[in-house]
Amino acid sequence: MKNRIGVKIAGAFDVDALRVLRALPGVDVVSTDDAPGVAVLTTAGTTQRLTIATSARLNAGAARQLITDGAERGAPLLVVAGRTTADARALLREHGVGIVDGQGNAHIELPGVVIHVTGEDTRPAPRPPTRLTGKAGVVAQALLLDPERAWGVSALAEVARVSTGLVHRVLTRLEMETLVQSRGKGPARVRVVREPAGLLDLWAEEQQDAPTRLPAYRLGQTSEQVAREALDGLAAAGIEHALTGAAAAATLAPFVTAIPVIEVWVEATAADAMLLDATDAEEVTSGHNLVFLQAKEDLPLRFATTTGPTRTVNPFRLYVDLRRDPRRGAEQAKRLRDEVIGF
Repeated sequence: MKNRIGVKIAGAFDVDALRVLRALPGVDVVSTDDAPGVAVLTTAGTTQRLTIATSARLNAGAARQLITDGAERGAPLLVVAGRTTADARALLREHGVGIVDGQGNAHIELPGVVIHVTGEDTRPAPRPPTRLTGKAGVVAQALLLDPERAWGVSALAEVARVSTGLVHRVLTRLEMETLVQSRGKGPARVRVVREPAGLLDLWAEEQQDAPTRLPAYRLGQTSEQVAREALDGLAAAGIEHALTGAAAAATLAPFVTAIPVIEVWVEATAADAMLLDATDAEEVTSGHNLVFLQAKEDLPLRFATTTGPTRTVNPFRLYVDLRRDPRRGAEQAKRLRDEVIGF
């Protein structure tokens, strides 16, 4: 923990927010009769007015909305929450928003005061209804790919190739998160994406993949040659595929220069020998420059697009895949979002 001595926060807090704030080490929290939603932070020689937002549970999508709404506030924002996700905390910190949660995490950075505490709450997080992973994640991608469309349940189910029941559950969850809004009633009822950036944050946070990985080596003078000839081989063999990772990002924007490994999602039914024969590659345990990824039901291949001669995953799927690359994935994902996705 880092903080300065003599910090006091005074404001009209509800019972839950007061409990969370009073657990913060080294900070004196005073309950007042002032108007709710504001507080005053005092430290040696400095007084700072704050805007207070409270939440029982804060995920990345909700954090994005607070950041967007906070742009119109005159005072720095401090979020007090019962539970937060790691992605939500990272987003708030990146945008200069303070956070204190009931799990023991806190980050407040203002003139004259810096507080940073890492919590050790080991309680399992409550599972929200209809997490945006698997087929539910495909519904989220369909919404992101056409965020201005007014979606009926049946139309969205048809595009995502999932059941209407699942679409209804996903939309109900997203309405609860205020990421989509409904228009009309009865059979004419449609939903429109209210906050595409928040929806992307939430899906990226909740999407879980456990792909089968086949590392291989294919001879080639450059990574571009390896990718081009491997993809040509897969296409000639009739194996459904989509390029992802740094190699796919390089086809969409010029910011990716180093491509150490070519990553390709391939259909789940393709045997290892088929993939190696089609691409003239050999399986290796180290020194690979090519990785074949396979997932149940081929969900990562949904909404794949063709850019020139190259078949790639859609930009939102690519964003999620890049985030999980331990090399420069987080940096590349951010650039992709800024320069290609745009929100």
